[in-house]
Amino acid sequence: MRAFTTFLAALIPASSAAQSSCGGQTQVDANFCAKEQWEIADRELNLLWKEIKPLADARGNGQTLLEEQRTWLKRRDATCDQELASGGSAAAMFYWTCMEEQTQQRNQALGAWR
Repeated sequence: MRAFTTFLAALIPASSAAQSSCGGQTQVDANFCAKEQWEIADRELNLLWKEIKPLADARGNGQTLLEEQRTWLKRRDATCDQELASGGSAAAMFYWTCMEEQTQQRNQALGAWR
């Protein structure tokens, strides 16, 4: 499934990366919009990680947090990869929406480590 995800990402033209597709009306626009929304959540996740991991290390539970993060990543990927199995033109939108929702939930959980 990872290869298929990489393939989907490669379909995004460089020019559309600079423009938001969230105002479009086609399924392709909806697919790209969903990916953009996940990218926003993923950037937030990375910022939170840079803040939270050193705090957890200082408290002596950084390794626990790291293991939890790795487990979460595997679970997120397994959950969202299922969205691609159905195929169809909206599969990418369902996949990226799942990725965004899972990431937003993780962002909330990481925020609790503060």
